[in-house]
Amino acid sequence: MENISKHISWEEATKSQSAIRAKISNIPNEQELANMRLTAEKCFEPLREWYGKPLVISSFFRCKALNTLIKGSKTSQHIKGQAIDIDTGNNAENAKLFNWCKDNLEFDELIWEYGDKTGPSWVHISYNEGKNQQEIINVHK
Repeated sequence: MENISKHISWEEATKSQSAIRAKISNIPNEQELANMRLTAEKCFEPLREWYGKPLVISSFFRCKALNTLIKGSKTSQHIKGQAIDIDTGNNAENAKLFNWCKDNLEFDELIWEYGDKTGPSWVHISYNEGKNQQEIINVHK
């Protein structure tokens, strides 16, 4: 399968250890794949170009069965291929990503996921063509 975008492989976008263990086929349909390509183009690729270094995708597409298995929100945009979770492995670096996205990108939701005052454990960003709310959310344990 071809890449989702310049810096996101098919495997990165669909692989899930939870899905593998549960023998769930985490394969997007045509609409979900189109959403994934758009989310990558509008959110991930500009961020990656600005950051200038590889970024880890901790979650992108989740089929409904996988999302249920991991107890994700029933309305998660990951199910539609519209959300991506990104991590540098460092909370302070993740804060840089979060702030750059907030100041430079059009998005539906931008979420500071857990972490601490130095930065989030990961950054969640979603894109919903024509319906982007620019909603900023902080999630803490």
